Amino acid sequence: MILSRYERMIARRYLLPGKGEAFIFLVASISLVAVMLGVAALVIVMSVMNGFRAELFDKIVGLNGHAVIQGVGGRLPDWREIVAEARATPGVTSAVPLIEQPLAATFNGRAEAVLVRGMRVADIRTNSAIRSKVLMGGLDSITAGSKRIAIGSRLAEALGAQVGSEIALFSPQGQSTPFGTVPRIISYTVGAIFEIGVYDYDKSYIVMPIEDAQTLLLMGDAAGMVEIQTVDPDRVGEILGPLGDKIGGGAVIQDWRTMNAQLFEALAVERVAMFTVLSIIILVAVFNILSSLIMLVRAKTRDIAILRTMGASRSGLMRIFMLVGTIIGALGTLAGLALGFAFLFYRQGVVHFVELVTGQSLWDPSIRYLTELPSKPDPVEIVVIAAMALIFSFLATLYPAWKAASTDPVQVLRYE
Repeated sequence: MILSRYERMIARRYLLPGKGEAFIFLVASISLVAVMLGVAALVIVMSVMNGFRAELFDKIVGLNGHAVIQGVGGRLPDWREIVAEARATPGVTSAVPLIEQPLAATFNGRAEAVLVRGMRVADIRTNSAIRSKVLMGGLDSITAGSKRIAIGSRLAEALGAQVGSEIALFSPQGQSTPFGTVPRIISYTVGAIFEIGVYDYDKSYIVMPIEDAQTLLLMGDAAGMVEIQTVDPDRVGEILGPLGDKIGGGAVIQDWRTMNAQLFEALAVERVAMFTVLSIIILVAVFNILSSLIMLVRAKTRDIAILRTMGASRSGLMRIFMLVGTIIGALGTLAGLALGFAFLFYRQGVVHFVELVTGQSLWDPSIRYLTELPSKPDPVEIVVIAAMALIFSFLATLYPAWKAASTDPVQVLRYE
């Protein structure tokens, strides 16, 4: 849309308030603010939703892998052969044997339900989800036979335990006596406290060497499952297809989509719903642009008629009003992007400020899974949001611009 010099001058003049046009300028300003808020809301919500999914995926998959091979009855006696087969499968990057068992832990009269995870010492120290999240102590002190364990930060808070504290673990699998099975109670020293960032994991996980877990659970040399990492989590089913044929019926393969299907499907549905609902805000803002331009055309009817008598073309008048509305939409879009990015940058401070003002907890980790409000802006989505706002703003200018171009100077100026 190429404008001549006089068209740009008139468009610039119409963007500024003239005498008796304060109300029209106010409506146009409200339109700009509405577009800004709509764009900012979409950018903030979509970035937070993307961040929520990405953080959950990274933390859940980082701890549980892209898939697990579980033994029937909870035992894999031949786990070494399965690990070797998995590592030889194209597309598999790692195969880690482990044991997971829900138990109970006590310390200083406090009891909590826990999930004990036994891993090889080398795997504990190289696991990125744990290694980079150690708050106190160190993983180097956790070795086979040392009776030292790593626990989640929320579990440490619930028990009142610190590094060096001795925690007792209760296992129902104990020795059989004439009076029944006697539970095993073994004490372990806390060697490290970690915070993965997922509330449920930080509240329940205890990590120990797999040899100690085998001793605690009386499993001999068996493992409970093998955790698999692949080159592409979206192709995990295709990659592990050949492996399923090799391991036979003694084990079952479950990938991350099966284990967390309800959670990620709910996030996907909520993401689409939020985008649709918040897009309506931009649509409402566009109607504000439409109404402000209609009022501007009515207020400038005499000016338009004079321009027509001076030789202004219909297309020129259309371009003027289309430019006015598009500039309002473009300024609102830029301001909305700036506001959205500023909110995302200071999002945790904003959450704390609102909590301070209202006295309410806005981000309860026990409900939200994650300990902090996440964010992951998607450049493609942001471009789509900006383009949608600009296109809607442009479409809103067409009717007022056509109305201005249709002005009959004879009818307007006949009594002048």
